[in-house]
Amino acid sequence: MSHILRKHRAAALVGAAILAGAACLPLTINASNASAAPADAGGVLAASGSFASIVDADKPAVVTITTTVKATDVSADEQDSPMDEQFRQFFEDQGIPLPRQAPKNRPSQQAMALGSGFIISPDGVIVTNNHVIDNAVDIKVTLDDGTELPAKLIGTDPKSDVAVVKIEAGKPLQTIAWGDSDKLKLGDQILAIGNPFGIGTTVTAGIVSARGRDLHSGPYDDFIQIDAPINHGNSGGPLVDRSGNVVGINTAIYSPNGGSVGVGFAIPSDEAKAIVAKLQKDGSIDHGYLGVQIQPVTKDVADAVGLDKSGALVAAVTADTPAAHAGVKPGDIVTSVGGQTVKTPKDLSRLVADLSPGAKKSLGIWRDGKAIDLNVTVGGNEDGQKQAAAESPDSKGESSGQPSLGIGLAELTPDMRQQLNLPRAVSGAVVASVDPDKSAAAAGIQAGDVIVSVNDRPVHNSRDVKTAIAEAGKSGRKSVLLLVERDGSKTFVAVPFAAA
Repeated sequence: MSHILRKHRAAALVGAAILAGAACLPLTINASNASAAPADAGGVLAASGSFASIVDADKPAVVTITTTVKATDVSADEQDSPMDEQFRQFFEDQGIPLPRQAPKNRPSQQAMALGSGFIISPDGVIVTNNHVIDNAVDIKVTLDDGTELPAKLIGTDPKSDVAVVKIEAGKPLQTIAWGDSDKLKLGDQILAIGNPFGIGTTVTAGIVSARGRDLHSGPYDDFIQIDAPINHGNSGGPLVDRSGNVVGINTAIYSPNGGSVGVGFAIPSDEAKAIVAKLQKDGSIDHGYLGVQIQPVTKDVADAVGLDKSGALVAAVTADTPAAHAGVKPGDIVTSVGGQTVKTPKDLSRLVADLSPGAKKSLGIWRDGKAIDLNVTVGGNEDGQKQAAAESPDSKGESSGQPSLGIGLAELTPDMRQQLNLPRAVSGAVVASVDPDKSAAAAGIQAGDVIVSVNDRPVHNSRDVKTAIAEAGKSGRKSVLLLVERDGSKTFVAVPFAAA
């Protein structure tokens, strides 16, 4: 999302710094570490370790993308965007603070923003990031030889942060081929090509630092982490392997100072290639959705429900959604979609996002100790808010057990209901106290939590809770699965008996 960089935010997405403001940035040229590349006896690299042959082949297919954005759009973005906040939250969750900077004054009626892209077909089809062209009223592409051409937006998908534009050059253009990102391994050498800070096409080298990074920005989060220096303006540029093929789209950085610190992120080519094909065909992608909130199936949860494999635990079902119409209930564990195995919440989010609205699929569900199948008609995702989202339980959503698990229970009286701001429809038992040395405390239970169900059985008072937990213990279960409400949200939490 280009406005993040136009504000010179220290965090998040790379690309689209204001050209007029680029000269004011503290510009530090990062030396390429290409000379340190080892010889590749069977590949493209020469014995000297030079990347010259790759650069000669790929650089002519890398372009600079300049967009004109209305000043009203820029001022409207002075508050942090949802994507900016998602990246900020991800890093702060890891204990890495991100500095906030005051917005710059923008007296002009329009602002110019900068990014990169690469040509994938001789007729001028170009791939870039959505945030590079977001809110643009005019898009221009500058080829490697300096030729500037107007560009037409073909399609964009904000959820994957991929966009496609097209230029008419009047001649066949040099292209760059897609590679296979699935073959990338940690330590593999890569090159990043783009136009950082608007200084011109630049090549930097590094290695694959990590795979499968989830920055919690959408269902397609599966970023390649790299240490090749990428900076403002590199967004949308290609990440290439030692064969010179595109294995990723450079998209984001973590930076405490506005420049590269060796922590960059790229969208894998195997994901981007499929999205680009859809955008070329239809111009947009309407992702599927179910209407559920989900969380991981931990070992304790599996023990509590008698499941010997993983899946995605349904924490809540939104009313009048495909999931609700199909009969999905809180406490269900989704184990497959259309015959494809679901091992994690991320699997479910990705599988659902890839489905077309109206598709009819079978959901594999684990409920009440047995497997069942539910037929669902997948919905659309027009408003961008109903996507099935993987929500890991945090301290605000965890629950307790019964007195033998280290808690004291109280009835949900009218006064208590008012203190907790609970609607009348909520029934259950209130956690009055928690023994810090018992399993409930270890699970994150807090005084004030309301237990609303035990092992998928609704409870109305403390006696119901105690009875249900006692029955779970007698049945030989190693854990008890509780649904608790705290601060207006509900989350399943498994509390092991052995730790009580």
